[in-house]
Amino acid sequence: MKEEFIKSAFLLALLFTALPPIFAHHGNAVFDESKYISAKGTVTEWIWANPHCFLKFDVKDDKGNVSHWVAETSNPPDMLNRGWSKQMFNLGDQVTVIMLPVKNGQPRGRIRAVVLANGKTLSNEGGINPSMPIVALKQ
Repeated sequence: MKEEFIKSAFLLALLFTALPPIFAHHGNAVFDESKYISAKGTVTEWIWANPHCFLKFDVKDDKGNVSHWVAETSNPPDMLNRGWSKQMFNLGDQVTVIMLPVKNGQPRGRIRAVVLANGKTLSNEGGINPSMPIVALKQ
């Protein structure tokens, strides 16, 4: 009986130790939620995978310097429900990505919307809050 109690206590302790990282995965702490940034670029890769899809794109400034951006979305089932697909982007596509930037200034973000070359806008996670400013990257 005592061994069963010890095993149960150990399993409960293990469970409570494992839970915080699971919930922490979906935090927004790394993102600057005070503004959006808008970046025009060229698609280099579209990763359709769990737990998040990623759009990689290159942004060239007016001096010809290129920055390599990575922006995340939600998981494939969520994205399908929002009208996105695995075949949505191709290498070389021109896009404008509106995203929440990371706080540390790295070329990373969480996509809120993508405007395709044909003008079609794809929304993610409720789209864009009209009261938040959109800052265009200097290109």
